[in-house]
Parts: sequence; structure tokens; C-alpha cells
Amino acid sequence: MPSYPEDFIRQLTEEHIAFVKRTGLKAEVLEPGHVRLRMPLKGNENHIRNMYAGALFTVAEMPGGVLMLTSFDARRFYPIVKEAGLRFLRPAASDVTVEAQLSEEEIQRIGEEATHHGKSEFVLDLQLKDEEGNIVAESHAIYQLRSR
Repeated sequence: MPSYPEDFIRQLTEEHIAFVKRTGLKAEVLEPGHVRLRMPLKGNENHIRNMYAGALFTVAEMPGGVLMLTSFDARRFYPIVKEAGLRFLRPAASDVTVEAQLSEEEIQRIGEEATHHGKSEFVLDLQLKDEEGNIVAESHAIYQLRSR
């Protein structure tokens, strides 16, 4: 069960980490087990006017932590990233979105495991899409939810 209201989770997502705030990342969907984030092209362009790889990596890595805020009690748990990788498929010449979901069963499994063992791993394999719906990159990340 999330411990914070949606507007506070949005503020944490968009503004708490100074680097992320500078990118202009926006949280479009913040629901238990479901998040969608948008990275704007403007301000995140590389030398050939496509999205900078670091901006793509940032939007690919963030969903695991944001899902924790929407799906678990942040007073009891916190997330860490154990491993993260990104496979670039095509240049991103527009804003990029990423959507991540965890089923109710997976949320329950993660929460129970973290409660009983102090930590629980979960994997997110995600697609980053441009404004036309083209997949510009694919990410694979392993996160841990840890008990406080």
C-alpha cells in the first residue's frame, strides 16, 4: 500500500533528484502497479539533435523506483537498482515515454519477500517509445525492494 498521495509521488519523481529535475522528466501515470514517464527531447538533445543516451537511460531506470512509491509503503521499504542495461534500436527525435507495470500478484510477492527476508528482487524489461510509438530502446533492469 502506497504511503504518499499521488501529487507527492509526482513531486518526488520529477523534482527530488536534482539531475532528473534538470532533464524535465514528467510522470504521466502514477498508479499502484502502473507508471508511465515521459522524457522531453527539448533540453536533452545530443550533438545530432536526437535524444542524448544519458536521458534515455534515466527514463529507463526511473520506473523501478517510481513503482515502489506507488505500490509499497515507503516508510517500510526503499528500492535500489542492482543492474541496468539499455539497448538502443533507433534514434529518438521526439519525446520518449516508458511504461512499467507490476501485477497484483508480483506486488504481493515482492512485499512479502522483503518483509520476511529483508529484500526482494524484481525485474523490469521495458520499451522506450517515441511520439509515433516506435521502439527506440529496450531496457533490462534488476531492482531490489529492501526493508528499512
